[in-house]
Amino acid sequence: MSRREGKHRKQIHLAAHFPGVNNTTVWSSPESGSQIEFDSFIHLAQTAERGFFDFFFLAEGLRLREHRGRIHDLDVVGRPDTFTVLAALAAVTDRLGLTGTINTTFNEPFEVARQFATLDHLSDGRAGWNVVTSSDAFTGENFRRGGFLDHSDRYKRAEEFVTVAREFWDSWSPDAVIADRENGIYIDPNRIRVVEHRGPQFDVRGVSTLPQAPQGHPVLLQAGDSGDGRAFLAKYADAAFTMHSSLEAGQAYYADVKGRAASYGRDPDRLKVFPAATFVLGDSAEDAVEKAHHIRRQQVSPQTAIAMLEQVWQRDLSAYDPDGPLPDVEPADDPSMTQGRVRHGDPKAVATAWRERAEADGLSIRELVIAVTSRQQFVGTAAQVAEEIDLHVQSDACDGFILVPHLTPGGLDEFVDTVVPLLQERDTFRSGYSGVTLRDHLGL
Repeated sequence: MSRREGKHRKQIHLAAHFPGVNNTTVWSSPESGSQIEFDSFIHLAQTAERGFFDFFFLAEGLRLREHRGRIHDLDVVGRPDTFTVLAALAAVTDRLGLTGTINTTFNEPFEVARQFATLDHLSDGRAGWNVVTSSDAFTGENFRRGGFLDHSDRYKRAEEFVTVAREFWDSWSPDAVIADRENGIYIDPNRIRVVEHRGPQFDVRGVSTLPQAPQGHPVLLQAGDSGDGRAFLAKYADAAFTMHSSLEAGQAYYADVKGRAASYGRDPDRLKVFPAATFVLGDSAEDAVEKAHHIRRQQVSPQTAIAMLEQVWQRDLSAYDPDGPLPDVEPADDPSMTQGRVRHGDPKAVATAWRERAEADGLSIRELVIAVTSRQQFVGTAAQVAEEIDLHVQSDACDGFILVPHLTPGGLDEFVDTVVPLLQERDTFRSGYSGVTLRDHLGL
């Protein structure tokens, strides 16, 4: 296990994930607020900035998920447009990075490049882009191209997409805009390059409408975990958003993607690794464990447990008792059972693994779903959580965490008030922002 002591201790990076449409948010809590009112976004963002977090992270879905032909009950709260929310937050925050998820499959490079350059200008250099792909024809029905893209081509398009976007970001020389006290501000057209790109996915000839943004390029995040996904992020991303959250799994992932980055001639330290993580704080370890147990049962209701099992079995399991054993039937072949959700692995292989775990640990359907759908979770007193976060970072399992509170919008408050000061005491987390841009915060 790699540990860093004394002067070589790494600085921890933290980000705040707006808890929206997912199985983490507890909407039944009386403390839960709106996911679309702007006050909710303001509260979480300003709390993260008060805690000197690197960035605010906003996920996006281009279609409400459906299960058995009905909109999934956790989706009906809505999904606001990413750029609109981040641009509005730029006006009520000063240093916090503003990162959003934007799809490369159903958008165009010029438009996305212009939108991120605009956000970077409006925020004085705080824009970040979580690059995602999709080969989901269900989502594509919202767009004129529909499900045109084969699964094997999604990263080919993403790579070409990022390449073209970068050409637009780099097309204005830094000194293309000239300030002259007598003649005012004007543009030297000789210092602007026409973007010409001919490729399998894009045939583009045009000119960027904006001068170079403060960061040059927005910070790029990527969450791919397949071989293609890891290769893409190692080549292009500034940060990896990962689900590899246990210490050992995190160390293996960390070593792999850092090694891949080095193979492309990159400095591995310029690729930051951020697992997603939840947290539950208590006055004692026992109190925190009790709270965590209660929260997980709120997150996975009996109905949700059956629905999530059906997503693997791809058949109607409504007759089964969520507090009883797993079904003795084999998975069917009905991929239309659930639409709009990423599938991980072969259903039969997943079902076999779930059965083995349920039998080994004596778990009911609901207990199993709670166990297999849990993110990395820090549970304990503020001191214990601070120690665990520091351990993961110093052990090269990650560079920091994207924290996903279970409540909107106040779920981050207690962490900032109690855990952050303890990390600062360890001298592994900043006590103030030393730079202005998101790249400054990340040490890029």
